[in-house]
Amino acid sequence: MRLKGKLAWVTGAGSGIGEAAALALASEGAEIVLTGRTASKLERVAGLITKAGGNAHVQPADVMKSNAVQAVADFIKSGPGRVDILVNNAGLNVRARSWEQLTAAGVDEVLGGNLASAFYCVIAVLPMMRAQKDGVIIHTSSWAGRFTSPLSGPAYGAAKHGVVALSTHLNMEECVNGIRSTVFCPGEVATPILDGRPNPPSAELRAQMIQSADCGDLIRYIACLPPHLCLNEVVLSPTANRGYLAQREIKLA
Repeated sequence: MRLKGKLAWVTGAGSGIGEAAALALASEGAEIVLTGRTASKLERVAGLITKAGGNAHVQPADVMKSNAVQAVADFIKSGPGRVDILVNNAGLNVRARSWEQLTAAGVDEVLGGNLASAFYCVIAVLPMMRAQKDGVIIHTSSWAGRFTSPLSGPAYGAAKHGVVALSTHLNMEECVNGIRSTVFCPGEVATPILDGRPNPPSAELRAQMIQSADCGDLIRYIACLPPHLCLNEVVLSPTANRGYLAQREIKLA
């Protein structure tokens, strides 16, 4: 129970990486605030935490709206009164993602859901973390945030590269306040977001990918690091990295 007495706010907590992170942090004793757009999904995750003896608060919000994000932060400040861990995990992509298909509305949605939302959440928690002189912020970026690929599209790639830069700037400015920021760049993860791809991968392919529980376990490890350490960036991929395998086939052809 290394996180007992601490509070973790997890966005995108209704499924996938966010759900896994919430469960993993709760297993270490953290009190959890669950945020996402669908209350029923959050209630399900809260039920799992409660059943295991943990404590969870359901706070639905569209994190693409700064006032909705601030409302959750106000709830935390007026209730638990502190936030020790922010898992900045909310994200999305659009099906029409190539330059040939991309629209201005699609750009707004992808940048809002992945980059602006991350800024809003950081801005909301920084005052509490500065007052505590302590805090861990973990952002879910992507393999696409480090390596440009046509698979994810230009808007998503640009947004996730922006999340990497956001995290770096946090460490540059906020290390004096005891705040540590980690950007997590996973390769393909078997989560429901894959269903929104133009060509969703098969169940067989998904079984070879990173699993949500793998990400949750890694996020737990980062959150449990001692205050004098900052894990700046983690890049994780499946052993069966489809990008590498494709390059190998081209080389051998």
